Amino acid sequence: MTHGPRVPPGYPTTGRPRRLHRLPALLAALVATVLLAGCGAGAPDPAADAWHGGRIFLATGNTTGVYYQLGGGYADIISRHLPGYEARAEPTGASGENITRVAGGDMEIAFSLADTAADASAGRGAFQGRPQAVRALARVYRNYTQVIVRTDAKIRTMADLRGKRVSTGSPKSGTDVLAGRLLTAAGLDPERGIRRLRLSLPETAKRMRAGSLDAMFFSGGLPTPGIADLLAAAPGTFTFLPIANLIEPLTAAYGPVYTTAELPKEAYGTPAGVPTITVANLILVSADMPDRLAYDLTALLFSHQTELAAVHPEGRNFDKQSAAGTDPIPLHPGAARYYRGG
Repeated sequence: MTHGPRVPPGYPTTGRPRRLHRLPALLAALVATVLLAGCGAGAPDPAADAWHGGRIFLATGNTTGVYYQLGGGYADIISRHLPGYEARAEPTGASGENITRVAGGDMEIAFSLADTAADASAGRGAFQGRPQAVRALARVYRNYTQVIVRTDAKIRTMADLRGKRVSTGSPKSGTDVLAGRLLTAAGLDPERGIRRLRLSLPETAKRMRAGSLDAMFFSGGLPTPGIADLLAAAPGTFTFLPIANLIEPLTAAYGPVYTTAELPKEAYGTPAGVPTITVANLILVSADMPDRLAYDLTALLFSHQTELAAVHPEGRNFDKQSAAGTDPIPLHPGAARYYRGG
């Protein structure tokens, strides 16, 4: 069960579903606008027409991951530069949870891996028979699959994970989904071939340090703060596993959503780069978001991109041409209009 989002300062905190407060907020804004008009006031209050009462919640991921950092930066940009709106980034279990919460109306914006989003849109995999009505604002940076093992566990290949204690990420997260696919591609049963634990990144790092895990998966931007901290705290204790050789069975099963790249040695100060699997990240919204709002939210990504890059280096790793390539998730009409220059 997911917990309800925390409420920004000044919003009602009765514990009731957030949507129950929208009508009073809108009525208050309408009354204020009428009173101002009657007194000969100037421009109308922008909050009067704000979607969802001017509250935007961003579904991100683990608190030590890149989604959470960039989501916080994006929320700050929205709050400062989009009149009538206040935004807040929320920690979540990442892609799978994010999609269901946006499609269900509990959140307004979500970060997601492209492979999980493709499953959700098509109603397959974890979303079998339940297609989710989501649209994309942008394709942003790509995630690097980071498979980390304890050096004393003598794991050299994916096949060596057999029987080992392995964290595959938060339940239903993009990391968890991809880890299962990688294990299958390597000839291992994800549920029986390993001792599988589905843990958040902070809990995973804690158990890796304690020696109660042999290996871990994480799909994230570079550098991922929680992984950087793990490696820095115990130099020489952990190493990355090369997995790029699994691209052919992955592509055969799931299409071109996966690519390969070298995890550069500069990311974490490792002796050499590591060949790995990558997958794009998308920023998603519900299909019923107003076109104008989707247009404005997309525009903010580019007009304030330098601010995102200051929050995390991955904030600079997209441009208008790449961002518009969100297939198989359709662009929201408002976002599409932005990319057309309309």
